[in-house]
Amino acid sequence: MGRVVPTFRISEAAQVLGVSDDTVRRWAEIGRLPTIRDATGRQAVDGEVLARFATELATGNEPAAGSAAVVAESARNRFPGIVTRVVRDGVMAQVEIQAGPHRIVSLMSREAADDLGLAPGMLAVGAVKATNVVIEVPQLRR
Repeated sequence: MGRVVPTFRISEAAQVLGVSDDTVRRWAEIGRLPTIRDATGRQAVDGEVLARFATELATGNEPAAGSAAVVAESARNRFPGIVTRVVRDGVMAQVEIQAGPHRIVSLMSREAADDLGLAPGMLAVGAVKATNVVIEVPQLRR
C-alpha cells in the first residue's frame, strides 16, 4: 500500500504557518500557495506543498510581509514570527511566537514584556542562544 500524504484545510494550514485564514486564502487566490479540493470538496493544501512552503517562509527564501532586518546581533538561531499569546502575572510573563512551523515560548519578566509592548499579532523575533529565548521587536521597513 502506498504512502498517504495528508491534506490540510485552509484553517489548518494557517495554524501551521502562523498566519490568519484570510492570509492563506489570499495566497491561494494569487497562486502563491497552490491548493486542491479535498475528499469533501473543500479547498485544501497538499501536505508536501505546505511543508515546502513553510520551509521557504522559515528560511527566508520567500519574503514575508512586514519583514525587517536586524542590524547586528550575536545570537545565531533567529525565528521571526507573530506573537500569538502573552500571559502576564505579577512578576513574570510567558510569550508565545508562531514562527512558521515553530512555536517559540519565552519566559521573561513582566517588566520586559511591558517595555516591549508585546501583544498578540505583533511581529517579533525569537532569538535562541543556549537555553534562553530572547524576544526582539524589529523596526519594520517602510
